[in-house]
Amino acid sequence: MLRRLVPVLLTAAVVVSAVAALVVRPAVGAPQRTADYVVLAGVAGLRWEDVNPETTPNLWRMAERGSIGSLSVRSGRTPTCPVDGWLTLGAGNYAAWDGEPVTGDCGPPQVTVEQPDGIGANLPGQQTAVRYNKERQPWGAIPGALAESVRCTVAVGPGAAIAAARPFGRVDRYAPSLPADPAELLASCVLSVIDLGAVTGDDPVVRAAAARHADTALARVLAARPPSSLVILAGISDTDQTSRLHVAVADGPGWSEGWLTSSGTGRDGYVQLIDLAPTALAAVGRPMPDRLFLGQAATSVPGRPADLATAIAQPADADREAGAQRHVASWFFALLAGFQCLLAIAVLPLLRRARRHAGPTGPAPASRRVVAVVEVLLIAAALAIPAALVADVVPWWRADQGGFYFALVTLTVLAIATAGVRLARIYRRTLGPMGSVAGLAALVVGVDVVTGASLQLNGVAGYSALEGGRYAGLGTVGLGVFVAGTLLVAGCLAQQVRRSWRPAVVVLVGGIGVIVTGSPYLGADSVGAVALTAGVCVAAAMSTGGWLTLGRLAWATIAGLAVTVGFAVLDMRRPTGQQGSLGRFLGAIADGTSGLTVHRSGSANLDALVGSPLTVLAIVGAALVWFALLRPWGGLKRLFGIYPAIRAGMAGLTVAALIGGVLGGSALDVAGAAAALTVPLAALAALRVLDHAADRTQPAAALDAGLLADTESPAEPEPDPEPDPVVDAEPGVEPGQSAKPKPKPGEAAARR
Repeated sequence: MLRRLVPVLLTAAVVVSAVAALVVRPAVGAPQRTADYVVLAGVAGLRWEDVNPETTPNLWRMAERGSIGSLSVRSGRTPTCPVDGWLTLGAGNYAAWDGEPVTGDCGPPQVTVEQPDGIGANLPGQQTAVRYNKERQPWGAIPGALAESVRCTVAVGPGAAIAAARPFGRVDRYAPSLPADPAELLASCVLSVIDLGAVTGDDPVVRAAAARHADTALARVLAARPPSSLVILAGISDTDQTSRLHVAVADGPGWSEGWLTSSGTGRDGYVQLIDLAPTALAAVGRPMPDRLFLGQAATSVPGRPADLATAIAQPADADREAGAQRHVASWFFALLAGFQCLLAIAVLPLLRRARRHAGPTGPAPASRRVVAVVEVLLIAAALAIPAALVADVVPWWRADQGGFYFALVTLTVLAIATAGVRLARIYRRTLGPMGSVAGLAALVVGVDVVTGASLQLNGVAGYSALEGGRYAGLGTVGLGVFVAGTLLVAGCLAQQVRRSWRPAVVVLVGGIGVIVTGSPYLGADSVGAVALTAGVCVAAAMSTGGWLTLGRLAWATIAGLAVTVGFAVLDMRRPTGQQGSLGRFLGAIADGTSGLTVHRSGSANLDALVGSPLTVLAIVGAALVWFALLRPWGGLKRLFGIYPAIRAGMAGLTVAALIGGVLGGSALDVAGAAAALTVPLAALAALRVLDHAADRTQPAAALDAGLLADTESPAEPEPDPEPDPVVDAEPGVEPGQSAKPKPKPGEAAARR
């Protein structure tokens, strides 16, 4: 009876742990009205390194009073030039003026602004931009959605006219330049958008002069601001081919001396350009346009250092790190993919010659030294991504040759970690390297997530704030490594206990992983948590041996569906601004806009598939497994037969990686990161089991020594169909090799 209840109890455990991790979210109240007027001032290209009390004294005092943060200016085109930045501001969504690629540096907005009545203005190209974003872009942006949400809008300058124009091109109040006394103009509408120019180039003198000019204009705005107003200054866009983080300052009632943040970023000190439109509407108490804004209203949170210079140093340093990360990450993953491809080629002849033949004929076995070197290289390959993550503890990006120092630190960490695994006592066991490396990788990612994911933000093995996809929690690469490490560790631990206890061990370890992945306080990745739940269910169902039968598949499917449905129901009951990706998708299905969400996800998957080195890692790893390791001479089938829990863990991580990548819009990136850890460890374990495939086990000696890898007793009612190998039978005996009885005195002479 108890045995029949085990699948039910395990299913309930997975469901309860996963849903508890996903639905417990921090209480976030809806933004309250704080002002009667909002003034949005933009300076294209303005970065925190341009702000100081000598060059920009007015902005400095505004930042001392208000809240500050780093602004990600992602738009519908890369890089975000001023015309796209202003259009994105007015749309509250990723938008682009047209589909022409940007070549060279960005220029000022080249738009036609007509003033037939001398009061407002018309933008003849606005309707074309609306049609382009609606038909050609996957985001569903409607330029002019911000202006359409208020009754009256003021625009000063051509860039501001783009942001303040309604979808049909009308600007309510327009001035080509800022008047000497703009008080009357700013008080004429609830929303004012002002173009304060641009800060361009790399010459510090030129940038300082442009920043001083913008600061002088800002002084007139601050002096003429209406009473009870919120003033937001933003570095609205990039000005060249290099994407950077820019200035964001909010000054007004309820915005004093804090960090800017939003539920869209989930990290203090970071906001997006698409967050500014909902922030303006929330500040004046206007409703949001339904399903048009992708951004979320920004808020001010405490914790900023009292000294403004110390506070500004943090976003300025983040800008330098994010800029260095993009270049270094591209060649790091390219080198990693190339190295693992070469290593896969080198492993093939060793697999062919790894099996030692009992008879006098057969191919000569590979050199022990060569095998030992390849094993160390396989361990290093598996630890490369965790080592790159740890390397961000050292601020390598502050050096002139940041890439060189990153490589030096990463190689140092990699050498220490590889040596630690190689010298560990457990290394001699067949599964020793797999368990220790997988555990170390999962521990590195897990500790980083638990402590705030500071290593993943703008990290080479993490995610970049410049991309605008994620700012907190577990990233795509981290998810792949964590999923693989968690399920491999679960398989290794489950293999050490009785067969009947193996599903419980997998559920326990996997449940912890689901909580770390899905909790909004930790990984904040609901899609990843659902994917990992499916992988844990499959691994638990297969951990006792045998295949994934219909009954096991049914219980795994029930658990996965229960977690998904439970989270979806609770997620949909939250306010729109607090919903996760699953709740927003189901809401889109309810109102008939799900096609746009599917199109957006498909575009993201396609971009990730064709533009990421992790795709190469996934394909090469799958090819090595299918065409080599799973062949009769490849050793993986023998490994799976001897260690069924390892087969279960690998099956589960494959399911989880594919689901997490496709549903998360990252195609094979999650699978590629998982393959970078799993495939080298699988090849190493296959080499070891093949090396001892011809050994003859001495059951009596093994049982007397108590050295069977499986801890089940012979009296168990249902023993494993495949016995586990003997390990460490005697000092000096190779892993998995059986002890051989010594000949009796005189026996050798008698044989002769």
